[in-house]
Amino acid sequence: MRSKASSAWLAPAVLCALAAGPAFGAPCESLGKLALPHVTVTSAVEVAAGAFVPTGRGRGGAAFKNLPAFCRVAAMLQPSSDSEIQIEVWMPSTGWNGKLQSVGNGAWAGTISYPALGTAVTDGYAAAGTDTGHTGNNANFVMGHPEKVVDFAYRSVHEMTVAAKAVVAAFYGNAPQRSYWNGCSTGGRQALAEAQRFPNDYDGIVAGAAANYVTHLQGQQVWIAEQAHLEEGGALPAETLALLHQAALEKCDALDGVKDGVIENPKACHFDPKTIACKESGAPHCLTAAQVRLAEKIYAGPKNPRTGKAVFPGLEPGSEAGWNGLAGPEPMALAVETYQYLVHQGGTWDFKTFDADRDVALADKTVAATMNSTDPDLQPFFSHGGKLLMYHGWADPGIAPQNSVNYYTSVVNRLGAAQTADAVRLFMVPGMGHCRGGDGTDTFDAVGALNRWVSTGRAPEQIVASRVRNGATDRTRPLCAYPQVAQYQGTGSTDDAASFACKAP
Repeated sequence: MRSKASSAWLAPAVLCALAAGPAFGAPCESLGKLALPHVTVTSAVEVAAGAFVPTGRGRGGAAFKNLPAFCRVAAMLQPSSDSEIQIEVWMPSTGWNGKLQSVGNGAWAGTISYPALGTAVTDGYAAAGTDTGHTGNNANFVMGHPEKVVDFAYRSVHEMTVAAKAVVAAFYGNAPQRSYWNGCSTGGRQALAEAQRFPNDYDGIVAGAAANYVTHLQGQQVWIAEQAHLEEGGALPAETLALLHQAALEKCDALDGVKDGVIENPKACHFDPKTIACKESGAPHCLTAAQVRLAEKIYAGPKNPRTGKAVFPGLEPGSEAGWNGLAGPEPMALAVETYQYLVHQGGTWDFKTFDADRDVALADKTVAATMNSTDPDLQPFFSHGGKLLMYHGWADPGIAPQNSVNYYTSVVNRLGAAQTADAVRLFMVPGMGHCRGGDGTDTFDAVGALNRWVSTGRAPEQIVASRVRNGATDRTRPLCAYPQVAQYQGTGSTDDAASFACKAP
């Protein structure tokens, strides 16, 4: 899977960039004339502190509240004749920490993640982001544009990275001392693609809830939608999902010794939805037989009907409140579009005809080499000191959290426990949904933990996380390096991280 491409042209590009301005850096506006291979700078402007006004999807005003003055460079990259990759590089006018932080995308991307850029710049980083080569969070770019698919899959991020390093070097007169990637979901897939395909791009990578096993992940998501439409009366409306979620909590919440509305370790939870099955037809506050069967399937995940082999993990107890995204009246658009346009190349393909043997096999044959980022051989990334920090919410209702555990385990099995412990850490987040949200402590500084790790060489054993409600922190907990879990020590507040220790389950 690993591409032989590299950032080999970075050195001459940086030299060219430095030649565009004084030895100690160039004025922001002069970067509009920067000459880089297949890069057209479309604007370079100085933005005053607090003056940035985002436009379009995902405005996220809170991320710009304390935004300092910065140099904003926009460019279009054309590594192929059909590429139109838009990128932006934001560089603090003062107080730069000497590092680059590139930020990831979600779903089909199609836009630059301005809130993430704003957060990075506020923290002192030069920041870079891309729309991945198309406009709009949909699959309209796929048909007839194989080069745009490659851009979306991995090339846009690599090309952005190389160009961003050159822009930063031109502006400050120095290349970044360290470069980090930070992304979740699609951004997590991009993170692992970088580590696997372009191991020299980044010194440290944060990969959250990685959508890296595209052909099987989107297959599972389509399969859930198909199963939700299979039986009359089998749908799971919001009130039924709430009932199911509450029953799972009642069964497993206190297994860790603390009843706090969160299942600490879903793998220790053996919840059976049959326990809330209706005893008589039409009874309230219970699940019909068809609803029980659907819930059982979602927990179990799809299996190949011919071989019996698991296609993708099931969702975990504690995630039920968010199942409407996959098992609701309408299927998840990203999943259906992946199979309709990438795998079946358009036409009249119907998700209700999905076959977990035939369709997944076709996906693996046709698009896995481009879209999947599952290669466990991270030796080239590790060889130059690269660090990978993964995280995933145990209550994720979109991407089964076991997928991250599976990938982490595959790296351990390939490279050995000792080397993996020095270069990879996985943090499972109890009660957190997809990248954020849920009943757990979903606020934590993954980039800060990564930066300390890269700077000191000491791998993080835990990260303190917070739960913020109505603008105030009401709980803190340690997130523990997998496979350890947080265990209450018997004294102190159960809402205080200091009352917990990370131990083997």
